[in-house]
Amino acid sequence: MKRRSFLTSAAALAAATSLPVLPTLAAAGAEMPYTKKVKTILGHKMAYVDEGQGRPVVFLHGNPTSSYLWRNIIPHVSKTHRAIAPDLIGMGDSEKVALTDTYAESAAHLHQLLDELDIRDAVLVIHDWGSALGWHYARTRPDRISAICFMEAMAPPFMPIPSYEALGPFEDFLRTINTPGAGEQLIMKENYFLDNFLKHSSPKGALSEAVMAEYNRYYPTSADRKILLDWPREIPIGGAPADVAAVVQANSEWLLGTTFPKLMFHVDPGAIIPMQMAEALKGMLTNLETVYLGAGGHFLQEDYPDEIGTALAEWLRRV
Repeated sequence: MKRRSFLTSAAALAAATSLPVLPTLAAAGAEMPYTKKVKTILGHKMAYVDEGQGRPVVFLHGNPTSSYLWRNIIPHVSKTHRAIAPDLIGMGDSEKVALTDTYAESAAHLHQLLDELDIRDAVLVIHDWGSALGWHYARTRPDRISAICFMEAMAPPFMPIPSYEALGPFEDFLRTINTPGAGEQLIMKENYFLDNFLKHSSPKGALSEAVMAEYNRYYPTSADRKILLDWPREIPIGGAPADVAAVVQANSEWLLGTTFPKLMFHVDPGAIIPMQMAEALKGMLTNLETVYLGAGGHFLQEDYPDEIGTALAEWLRRV
């Protein structure tokens, strides 16, 4: 079986932007400094961090992570804002539910949780599948969201993906994921998403054993890792799955017409926002500020937590 890392990419597509490269930070700390709260949503328990007071800032993770991804960024925000970081249903410390429609059921649980937390004038900080879910929430509840920060997010012009061939160096990997048996072997049995994709995502080095132990804590068995396989099978390619493709298309069209404040963090080479796409987004989106962090992969929160936290806090003071 031929495999490619999701983070494999061609040589850098463009030179660094004119924005300054921030200094490189030592490896991010492993300790999760927060005790999670639990709420029953649609009959299932959802865990979430809820720290501080003031204007809500909601941190949304994707696959294969949890609210733990934001552990070193939240402290920059929680002194002046209410920081909320849910674990998506079936992930982190939220209840492990057997989902039959991963995106739709995840969206229903997350959106209901945020509705029940009654967030108003909120800022979303979104990544990976948390971006699709976050754009969706903001699009359908514009009275609740007033600004969005995003990084390695599902956005135009990359999403939705017209074909496997359009994936370039990621084509073989996604074909393997979507092949019955091969995807189960790679993700559920070999734990590829955690022990390879996540652990070795950064060009700056592997994540520490302590950090990986926490990410792996939620998925001790092959069966527990089914959700980690379900998510990439929801990536809309060539219009399928149709329900997710429709959501992502609607998100992209809506995003291009928005005027609320936006902040984008990006790295080189990244994965789903490589340099070329970052440059495209600068010309496509209104009221967008950008911060180029330097060399990094898909999980830039592990590479640059203090840089992200500091810049995010400064932006929040202005928006």
